[in-house]
Amino acid sequence: MTRKRRRLWLLVACGVGLGSATALALSAFRDNLVFFVAPSEIAEKAPAAGRTFRLGGLVEQGSVHRGKEAGQPTAEFRVTDGKGTVEVTYIGILPDLFREGQGVVALGTMRPDGTFRASEVLAKHDETYMPKDVEEALKKTGHWNPNAGPPPPASTWNALDPRQKKG
Repeated sequence: MTRKRRRLWLLVACGVGLGSATALALSAFRDNLVFFVAPSEIAEKAPAAGRTFRLGGLVEQGSVHRGKEAGQPTAEFRVTDGKGTVEVTYIGILPDLFREGQGVVALGTMRPDGTFRASEVLAKHDETYMPKDVEEALKKTGHWNPNAGPPPPASTWNALDPRQKKG
């Protein structure tokens, strides 16, 4: 074998090795990625059972129920994006900024009974902050056009109809 051919085979072997390593790394990351899902998207196509994802939207007015289970504080509430609603259960202490009508992002999995079991709940930071994923979901569902002004009050989101014209 000539020197030129050996060098070519070495380059091909390195390319195959690098490609294989990249494919393995990407497939490992795919299992650990956490996606953001809006309640209306869950109604259309629920994520696979046991798959961890982020659920984002607003805490529906009048839906928060607190209790205790085995000495731990529990909370049950509904998260909505105005088009769909998902029941959420959480065991643990909720953030201080958590309240009805405010933006929330919960990390967890869907249970077989259709409820979302949250392992972590993140609340909105202040009155002007809205998680980017929640903002995009509101724009996508037609509940907010940033060019028309600030988002509508959270308490009205279940009653909004995107086909109605604001006068």
